[in-house]
Amino acid sequence: MSPVRCGVLGDPVAHSLSPVLHRAAYEQLGLDWEYDAHRVGDGGLAAFLAALDGRWRGLSVTMPLKREALAAAAGASELARRAGAANTLVRRDDGWWADNTDIPGAAAALRERVDGPLRTAVVLGGGATATSVGLALVDLGVQRLTLAVRDERRAAETLAALRAHPSLPGLAVVPLSGAEPFAGDVLVSTVPAEAQTDALLARCAEVPVVFEVLYDPWPTPLAAAATASGRVLVGGLDLLVHQAVLQLELFAGAKVDVSVLRGAGEAVLARRRSA
Repeated sequence: MSPVRCGVLGDPVAHSLSPVLHRAAYEQLGLDWEYDAHRVGDGGLAAFLAALDGRWRGLSVTMPLKREALAAAAGASELARRAGAANTLVRRDDGWWADNTDIPGAAAALRERVDGPLRTAVVLGGGATATSVGLALVDLGVQRLTLAVRDERRAAETLAALRAHPSLPGLAVVPLSGAEPFAGDVLVSTVPAEAQTDALLARCAEVPVVFEVLYDPWPTPLAAAATASGRVLVGGLDLLVHQAVLQLELFAGAKVDVSVLRGAGEAVLARRRSA
């Protein structure tokens, strides 16, 4: 019998740790399943899905396909509809079902490192990941959120999703290229490492909790600055492992402790840094 197949889709995707994490979980569960990375560019998801045979069970979806995944699915969870984006596709009898494990994964990653109240937050970037983490922050109690973006028009979908949350009374939009220091209980960065200039780092310096959603390259300038100043740092690997545990439950109907995935991911990142 051919093994069940799963995978991660995106572009770029060669750096993804998802195959390492999911394979470690399959080994822990005693599953003879396959999980590989597949480069699928913007606009290519529907054709990729149409070519899959019945062995395929689940897909992890990364940029730039998260909003495309929701549109391509036959149905979607409430979380995916709220975010307007999906990072997970699960095969059902009636087609692919879209879900979003980024939202609960981000909440779990934050609560693993921070147990105090979160009332105000800043999110750098306005894409699908910013939407999911922003919604997670509101679910955790954030009541005032500042979105810092390059172009407000390109962040329209994120702003619409955040404004639709009934528990977010305050939402401000500011330019990412501004000069005023950021203030809040937590700062989330979804922008590339190359966009983290000295000027941007200076604006972020007073926020006590930093959530850097990237994990490769690591550390990013923002993560390094947070560590050097003794601030609380939530990393991209934290988000990745927590959302992957939830994906595995959707794919395989089984739970794996987050430590199994984190250990596998940390080992690969350590090898990449030493290479």
